[in-house]
Amino acid sequence: MSGQFPPLKQLVPPYIHKIEPYIPSKPDDVLKQMYNSPVLCRMNNNENVIGPPPQALEAIRRFEPERAAIYPSGDAYHLRQRLGEIYGISPDAFIVGNGANEVIAFVIKAFCQQGDNIITADKTFAVYEWVAEFSGFESRLVPLKEYGFDDEAMLAAVDDRTKIIFICNPNNPTGTYWSDTRLRAFLDKVNGRQIVVVDEAYAEFAEAADFPDGMSLIKEYPNLVIFRTFSKMYALAALRIGYLAGNIDIVNVIRRTCIVYSVNALAQDAALAALADDGGHVARTRVLVRESKEYLKQELDALGLHYICGEGNYVIIRLPFSDTLAYRKLMRMGYMVRTMTGFRFPNHIRVTLHAVPVMEGFIRALRKII
Repeated sequence: MSGQFPPLKQLVPPYIHKIEPYIPSKPDDVLKQMYNSPVLCRMNNNENVIGPPPQALEAIRRFEPERAAIYPSGDAYHLRQRLGEIYGISPDAFIVGNGANEVIAFVIKAFCQQGDNIITADKTFAVYEWVAEFSGFESRLVPLKEYGFDDEAMLAAVDDRTKIIFICNPNNPTGTYWSDTRLRAFLDKVNGRQIVVVDEAYAEFAEAADFPDGMSLIKEYPNLVIFRTFSKMYALAALRIGYLAGNIDIVNVIRRTCIVYSVNALAQDAALAALADDGGHVARTRVLVRESKEYLKQELDALGLHYICGEGNYVIIRLPFSDTLAYRKLMRMGYMVRTMTGFRFPNHIRVTLHAVPVMEGFIRALRKII
């Protein structure tokens, strides 16, 4: 040995010591054994219960196993070409990543340096905060106002070291959203001084008439970056593929932080095929979500439970006891929900919407535990 290994603490940056590691849930087969549940209905990750569009399923079936030995397109060339055609902007304005988590890291690494900060909400998708913190940058968390992003308070939190503002629209987990008018007004006030990221992971679920199309705003606001994913509406969560779009100058900067070959060939094929959907998949999913949402709201009203219900494929329910206890009890009856204490909503659970018959079973289980 060349010498004694130094204490690990000396090698770890101070900001890493403050971070608690994220512990994913165990695989479904293990959970079924743990909770003695023969079936398990996943209502925890906002997955599309309809599954991928038929075109994507066919692309997955057609994938030739021999291609597993060949590296995929390093920059998702064909997928970017198709996205450019759909949105009427250059294919070079897109970066495809291994899920939305990777593109979040791309943006933060591209623009932040020591002493900088990012701004987002205190009760939103936590990965913006996590990536900033474990990269050594401050994340300023602005409290929600009426369960939505507080534009004025976010602007007040900006200083000369603020590089990026993250907005989740519609917000996960509350489903609240900024209208087209409100988003434009916010962008006008920022006036290009910071990068504004609008995460539209659930945009395809939104049916409100005034919901903005962030992609169409890129040409007007050169500091705007839009996130989209194939995990939610297009149900390709297991293949891990998402993308960002923005002004060419900004995207060229972000591209310098990208890891090439991180998106596998099967994911690229399936995503490209999903874009061939004629709208039927989106329409079917919206009908299911709409019917399920209306049913659940009626039942929760009858139970006297407070809930937050917005534009996504999920609903938050406040319980009169611990969300962790509710999780365990519901798991034993075959329903897996998301506890919300980690989202800073103690005693709340988030429920992914399924077809009405599944929701009926969930309501029966919920009645039993309360």
